[in-house]
Amino acid sequence: MTLRLTDEEQDALREQARHEGISMQEAARRAVREYVDRSQHRARVATASTRVRTAHAEALDRLGQ
Repeated sequence: MTLRLTDEEQDALREQARHEGISMQEAARRAVREYVDRSQHRARVATASTRVRTAHAEALDRLGQ
């Protein structure tokens, strides 16, 4: 896979990697993992929220929610 970055993105990645004492590749891999983890977390929260709203719909209606 080839990752094409703008000059500004590449400079920022290089600086962040330097700051953390890691390679640019490792910094990019960490960013991808964090992005995927956040996306998966949001999906789990949305699913749980739907379950709670469904299970407690009557109470929420009485509370005006």
